[in-house]
Amino acid sequence: MTGRIVVVGNLNVDMIMGPLASWPRTGTECVLPHYELRVGGSAGNAALALHALGAAPILITNVGSDLFGRWLEDGMPMEKAVRREPGDSTVSVGITHADGERTFFTNEGHIGRLDPDFVRSAMARHLGPGAIVLLCGAFLMPDCAAAYPEMIREVRARGGRVALDTGWPPDDWTDRSRRALNDWAGLVDQLLLSEAEVLSLTGLADVPAAAAAVRERMRPESVLVVKMGAAGAAAWTRDAVHSHPAPAVQVVDTIGAGDVFNAGYLAALLRGEPIAHAVRHGVETASLAVSTRPRRYRP
Repeated sequence: MTGRIVVVGNLNVDMIMGPLASWPRTGTECVLPHYELRVGGSAGNAALALHALGAAPILITNVGSDLFGRWLEDGMPMEKAVRREPGDSTVSVGITHADGERTFFTNEGHIGRLDPDFVRSAMARHLGPGAIVLLCGAFLMPDCAAAYPEMIREVRARGGRVALDTGWPPDDWTDRSRRALNDWAGLVDQLLLSEAEVLSLTGLADVPAAAAAVRERMRPESVLVVKMGAAGAAAWTRDAVHSHPAPAVQVVDTIGAGDVFNAGYLAALLRGEPIAHAVRHGVETASLAVSTRPRRYRP
């Protein structure tokens, strides 16, 4: 194994409750059968999965200065650089539903204040040939995301590769968020999007057509990955499409499934496996995770 995976981005508290059969009337109270308090956020989910897969990731992130901030930092059992921000940590309350979907309520908290200079300084210690930098939660961290072009140039200058998972824009898909993602698409080596994201980005109703449109904005040697939930995932390269269906599983919890896919996929790339094998490994890792409680990442 050459290089390391450096995960940069959002780490927050996930408070999961459910399942909720129907939305309650205002002023009432619901008692739900399941509750779980766990580390979350796109970067947090991916880093935990990579750690469980034995990929020895490095996490670069920030937390708040409250009790949750210390709890988040203590809950990440890998090499990390963590900036402590004054004020509250970010907490997401996730309400799960009977169909496997979920609804999130999130406070602003610390996430948006991740400082790009802190990230670049921490990242520089781990760059080199074979390194993969996974940038997560771009739309939640505008200051950090504004420095992506410079960060990506630095990674590539030292022989590393960059993967990007932006997540869903909090203000939905606007001309501004579409321009930003299209610009980033032309810079990265791996663009990791969900089916809903690639369709919303392009305004098209068909995933292959949407993928082709996004690929036109990417460098020829780059890879576009589209995660399609129960349908599996597919990767578009310069001259081929590599897809793998998801196995039939009894879904327990889909929160962070795309982040876990990222971990499985990138861990396989780090080992030097071909794209088709990496897609399969990402699908299999995510499928196991969403069907187990406590969550597992490998058999």
